[in-house]
Amino acid sequence: MIVLITGASHTGKTLLSQKLLEKYKYPYLSIDHLKMGLIRSGNTKLTPMSDDAELTAYLWPIVREMIKTAVENDQNLVVEGCYIPFGWEKDFESDYLENIKYYCLVMSEDYIKTHFSDIKKHASAIENRMDDDWCTIESVLEDNAHFRALAKKHNANCILIDDKYEVDIDL
Repeated sequence: MIVLITGASHTGKTLLSQKLLEKYKYPYLSIDHLKMGLIRSGNTKLTPMSDDAELTAYLWPIVREMIKTAVENDQNLVVEGCYIPFGWEKDFESDYLENIKYYCLVMSEDYIKTHFSDIKKHASAIENRMDDDWCTIESVLEDNAHFRALAKKHNANCILIDDKYEVDIDL
């Protein structure tokens, strides 16, 4: 089984992946780790601050083929990151799709406004964010609105975080 987890920054994609690792023993791939490895090794001129569309166009073909390889080898894998394009399913034939589950994490506007200090406090729950100053309530609201609109447009499986933060999935 392949589990894809996407969503806006600070929605808990890596935290959910860690929970799935602990619960199901499924390893996970952070697309951010792949991104930084390719950037730091000099395999791309892109930077962590490059446009998300450029990063997605560069990273997704690599990630997509890793997913296919895992399916072909009957392996379980969680892949998490914001660089999974909406419409990802067009890149897979039906025998692959049968082995892939997809989740998009989105926080509601009300949740963000009510819990922004908690969002910032838990930003490094799994990984250390060295510089999180760019993360403002405005940026979080905008990013989540963007993901929510795209999820609706693509009829994506969306987990809406609205009242309290309780994100868990059963596989």
